[in-house]
Amino acid sequence: PEECAVFHCRSCWTVLGDSLQLCGHEPPGLSVLICFKVTSDVTWEESLLVGLEGTLLGCAYYLLSCRSCGLAVGFILCSSGSDLAYLRGLFCFFKDSIICYLLKNQTIMEASKVNFPAVTLKE
Repeated sequence: PEECAVFHCRSCWTVLGDSLQLCGHEPPGLSVLICFKVTSDVTWEESLLVGLEGTLLGCAYYLLSCRSCGLAVGFILCSSGSDLAYLRGLFCFFKDSIICYLLKNQTIMEASKVNFPAVTLKE
């Protein structure tokens, strides 16, 4: 695949996942990469957090962190309204916490500047 990328922690460059695991499109108001699988260097605590503002208002989620440096890198949504229901149980990386290494041209880019092809859970 042309657009293959490896996702790294912005802080310490630990590998967190890759573009072959992308499985959904970004919902309005959230700047995230949605994956169905991540590396063992992504951790989360067993305590749920509740969104108090923005797109995650009223949603319950687990915060994802980088095992190496502790940076918050995303979330796993547990409870939400119907508009975000398709994200439940998936790994959502914050684009501003991730750096992408593009395999084809061996370049490093901000995740927010990379346009991955649209994928859906059906694919």
